[in-house]
Amino acid sequence: MATPEARIVDLESRLSLTRPEGDTAQRIWVLISLALFVIGFIYIDQAISATHALLFLVAGVLGMALYHAHFGFTSSFRNFLVSGRGVGLRAQMIMFALVNLLFLPVLVHSQVFGHAVKGNVFPVGLSVLVGSILFGIGMQLGDGCASGTLYHTGGGDVRGILTLIGFVIGSLIGSAHYSWWMQTPNVGAVSLIQTLGPAGGLVVNLLIMAGIFAIAWAVERRRNGSVEPLWGGRPWQWRRLMKGPWSWLGGAVVLALGNLVMLVVSGKPWGITSAFALWGAKLGQAVGIPVTSWGYWQSAQNAAALHQSVLQNLETTDDIAIMLGALLAAALAGKLPQRYFRSIPWQMWVGVLIGGILMGYGARIAFGCNIGAYFSGVASFSLHGWEWFIGALIGSAIGVRLRPVCQLQNR
Repeated sequence: MATPEARIVDLESRLSLTRPEGDTAQRIWVLISLALFVIGFIYIDQAISATHALLFLVAGVLGMALYHAHFGFTSSFRNFLVSGRGVGLRAQMIMFALVNLLFLPVLVHSQVFGHAVKGNVFPVGLSVLVGSILFGIGMQLGDGCASGTLYHTGGGDVRGILTLIGFVIGSLIGSAHYSWWMQTPNVGAVSLIQTLGPAGGLVVNLLIMAGIFAIAWAVERRRNGSVEPLWGGRPWQWRRLMKGPWSWLGGAVVLALGNLVMLVVSGKPWGITSAFALWGAKLGQAVGIPVTSWGYWQSAQNAAALHQSVLQNLETTDDIAIMLGALLAAALAGKLPQRYFRSIPWQMWVGVLIGGILMGYGARIAFGCNIGAYFSGVASFSLHGWEWFIGALIGSAIGVRLRPVCQLQNR
């Protein structure tokens, strides 16, 4: 007798034969997505560098992983706070444990393939705490974090565009206030592997992850009577790999490996939101805002980015690739075409925009978002990554109470 999963696959195959128009549309969207990838890769390879082009493809794979695994940081925090479902948090801890093991030898040697590498290690202090709280509120109102906004937009959710606009506005304002926030109380940058040694830093990080994993598991079991599995189906099957969905664990593994490639190839971990600040500064310059007088734009790296094309900026092209990766994943999954514009209550529009602004501002003063500060911070053994986690959890607790005002459900 065929298994239930086999019967579902067979039913889907039969139904697909009765939808030739849908199949044709799906193929067209797949071809469009692939064409955009090829054009982007060739342009970046010729205009910038082969390394930049390689990272463009890696970011595209990350976009596919985010979409197929529905690997949401926002929903993970919200589901734990609202219903006690901790599978998302448990998946994050597994991803962090894996990426720590992958990052450790690279960070210890500080050099790979002849170039220096450096983790995201930033000061622990008031700016990170406030910024992460604002980001936590914002990601619940915006219904997506930084990575979530990109893959939602690429996958066909029009609200992501408005969130991105808010991100750019908030990032620009945050860069204007950056110097002031850097003067607020902090204890400086704390690297666990520098403070405790490689073995000590790894053990402490793993103990923190194990503790959070255990708490999430216990709360979920007590409140729901069962624990949602991290692994399901047969992800190694070609059909599941291409069309999705992926398990939480499958997404965690791909995201961890992708971040390692980012570190090894570019010399720094994965980041997203500094590109939004750059876009805002470019637009600000165009209308006469003196952004070059702001402290944030006077560092050598940021000043150079401001005077170059935005496509020279690695995070810009990576962000574009994440959206294209999500577009390709949605096309392969047969989720396109969709009604991109739909009826959305005005309260939701306002909430999404405000959420984007809060996330943009919070990311600038907290040294990054859920990827640059949290994921890559913890991956780099930086204590500020765990501070970001605490602040974002506090902010999410506030945000879930505000979501109904914006016509957003908490299920």
